[in-house]
Amino acid sequence: MTDKPAFLGVERSLTGRRWVGPAPETERAAEAIAQAADLPRPVAMVLAERGVPPHEARAFLDPKLRDLLPDPTSLRDMDRAASRLARAITRRERIALFTDYDVDGAASAAQVIDFLRPFGITPTLYVPDRIDEGYGPNPAAMTDLAARHDLILTLDCGTLAHDAIAAAQAADVIVIDHHQGGEMLPPALAVVNPNRQDETGALGHLAAAGVVFLFLVRVRRLLAEAGHTGAPDLMSLLDLVALATVADVVPLVGVNRAFVRQGLKVMARRERPGLAALADAAGLNEPPDAWHLGFVLGPRINAGGRIGKADLGTRLLATRNRAEAEAIAAKLEALNAERREIEARIRAEAESAIEAKGATDGPLVWAAGKGWHPGVLGIVAARIKERFNRPSVILVDDGTTATGSARSVAGIDIGAAIARLAHEKLILKGGGHRMAAGLTVESSRLEAAMERLGTLLSSQGAAALGPGEIRVSGLVLPGAASTALVEEITRAGPFGAAAPAPRFALPAAAILDVRPMGENHLRLRAGEGGHGIDIVAFGAFDSALGQTLTTRRDERFHLLGRLEIDSWGGRRKVRLRLEDAAPAHD
Repeated sequence: MTDKPAFLGVERSLTGRRWVGPAPETERAAEAIAQAADLPRPVAMVLAERGVPPHEARAFLDPKLRDLLPDPTSLRDMDRAASRLARAITRRERIALFTDYDVDGAASAAQVIDFLRPFGITPTLYVPDRIDEGYGPNPAAMTDLAARHDLILTLDCGTLAHDAIAAAQAADVIVIDHHQGGEMLPPALAVVNPNRQDETGALGHLAAAGVVFLFLVRVRRLLAEAGHTGAPDLMSLLDLVALATVADVVPLVGVNRAFVRQGLKVMARRERPGLAALADAAGLNEPPDAWHLGFVLGPRINAGGRIGKADLGTRLLATRNRAEAEAIAAKLEALNAERREIEARIRAEAESAIEAKGATDGPLVWAAGKGWHPGVLGIVAARIKERFNRPSVILVDDGTTATGSARSVAGIDIGAAIARLAHEKLILKGGGHRMAAGLTVESSRLEAAMERLGTLLSSQGAAALGPGEIRVSGLVLPGAASTALVEEITRAGPFGAAAPAPRFALPAAAILDVRPMGENHLRLRAGEGGHGIDIVAFGAFDSALGQTLTTRRDERFHLLGRLEIDSWGGRRKVRLRLEDAAPAHD
């Protein structure tokens, strides 16, 4: 917990959190940026929080892919991998794609399918069943694919699949991944992964879809050098890269910012039938932003791999048939609704188990249950992490083995900690990246493994995390919250992992109006005099936050949230997406 005074004096908000404002040095940096770049103070504050120097402020607001795109050949094995796929294209060899069942895997495979389509090549797609096969390549599937294909690409998986890749020696195997590697690489022709142990880590923030994009950039160049034409415009693939980059919760820094910024422009053109159909099915009637990728489109694509058919996401993203796209989108919409119901039940059971242990202030919160659906464990782990502000692990235990997902908080590398457990033989297998990982452990060793994981996370500082702070970028008054200001703040994005969206506080506001919206949401208007701002509080109707604002309308409140532009009905106006509130005491 910081010694700095709480922002606006809010030591404990209606959601039980302490408000923490910018550090003094960040305030000074923001002032320097505002003066040097002639930017509004809220925009300058966002840039200062990102550590952007004043002389780079204008360039940061307009990231160019051509300036930020790294040289693909800076990654180990890139030329070997790209040359092999180029040869397979020219010789029209039989190609198979073995991909993960999440958004990143689906978007990675869809890119390769799009790339091969102009050459008249339709690769075989293999997406493992989450429950029956689990994550990553397995020997049976790889043996079968190798018997029928000349080249296999494993996408968003494969770095730790030594036995499965050894079983596929009848074909060449290329691994394109971003998960943390072990001391030994699998026996593949090439392993392109910025998180190999022998890499510099400079591109370790890329999602697998970003690595695949660099791979295709290199393949295209090799084909062009050999005189081959007809390769697709790679810029048209950036909608897929953007979607995966946000949905996989990788840091939105460096080239990832340009990937997402450009990808959103591509997506707004609605040229990919699958994404257009999914947006329509979800009721998304405005050009998507990064929030929509992470919380509207991404979960629906993931629903297929979680509780439905594993390949639905890839098929949706790759299809060029609008009727097929609409049918798959409708199926994913229904699966996502079912997923939410399953998730809510397991989350409630997991929270009860964690609270019963009384260990919510330690370095790790975890729970294991029997019969829990494995497809939603990652989502539940993320929700548990958010509630307790601690790294979390949620597992399903069948009495013999427990399998589950882990999620972390900023500054704590849970992927490395779980890889350490695997190295120490405390778990059967496990791996991932800084913010998310998976693991399998013998039931009899579960308690010991979680105790050791807690120790490893504690050494990274997890035990010292505060029990719920929320960062505030500054104040905003209703009269100053214009669409032009919000557009300028948006240019400092996209916002997501390692680049959280700025939150602004509306101080001592009167609640002018409040009414329910939809099933469990609230619509408010707050301010005073002739100045007010619209507010939406999603999922707040029956929460302590919503009930307080509804029943104590004669009081004034500090209101905290994220500024956005509401385009509903064709009118563009500013609204605050409410996240927290606190009584404004004199």
